[in-house]
Amino acid sequence: MNDQVVIKSDIIQFKDMQVAAIFTDYPEEIRSRLLFLRNLIFEVAAATPGVGELEETLKWGEPSYLTSKSKSGTTIRINQRNSDTEKYAFYVNCKTNLIERYKDIFPGLFQYDGTRGIIFDVHQKIPVEEVKQCISMALTYHKNKR
Repeated sequence: MNDQVVIKSDIIQFKDMQVAAIFTDYPEEIRSRLLFLRNLIFEVAAATPGVGELEETLKWGEPSYLTSKSKSGTTIRINQRNSDTEKYAFYVNCKTNLIERYKDIFPGLFQYDGTRGIIFDVHQKIPVEEVKQCISMALTYHKNKR
């Protein structure tokens, strides 16, 4: 076996070793939460008609999920929130109206980062069904605009 570190999530193995390496650098609590979000992204993509296969890559040094083949959605990025070891985030393109739509659908549920993200705290439980809906909306953003 080679000396590269491979992290395996519950749903899908990493294909991109640079992405896998990013996950090894996170503090354990953040890593486990980000891997959970990663799993949700792949789960929702697989269950959402028209999304197709996701491309997992790095954008701005952050794990990013693109609908490169279907072009159905906007890029989703996940990352630790700055250097805060207790906060992590789910980001979308700030030029979309997704955050405003999330606020309309889920008033008061999430903490937001302007027009680009939802902020989570490692000490709080993620509202899974609502986050899945947000992921689905991002993965179908372009498809639903048409």
